[in-house]
Amino acid sequence: VQLQASGGGLVQAGGSLSLSCAASRRTFMTNPMGWFHQTPGKEREIVAAISGNGEHTYYLGSVKGRFTISRDNAKNTVFLQMNRLKPEDTAVYYCAESTREGRAYYTREFMYDYWGQGTQVTVSS
Repeated sequence: VQLQASGGGLVQAGGSLSLSCAASRRTFMTNPMGWFHQTPGKEREIVAAISGNGEHTYYLGSVKGRFTISRDNAKNTVFLQMNRLKPEDTAVYYCAESTREGRAYYTREFMYDYWGQGTQVTVSS
């Protein structure tokens, strides 16, 4: 199983970036997905999560109204659209896939089984 994240980069505060995460296997279509971020010395933190059918989403409070998570199951891809970026959004962003059942989505790192390689997002002030 492979998750390939892309789309990170350097942007000025107030700008936008769009992250993508492509999964290599077909069962992705039914699995909850999440985006996490991590800064040096800190643990990974959930940014957004989405259910397998895309109908249910979760957002970290600090990104609500600015970030949007979505998925295209036909293309085995999940997206994170990040608008009105702030310097405090600077982090390495990881996509993750959970194979757990029972909930629409998951918000804890240990509930995810597969991880992408991470993509750096840097927001300058």
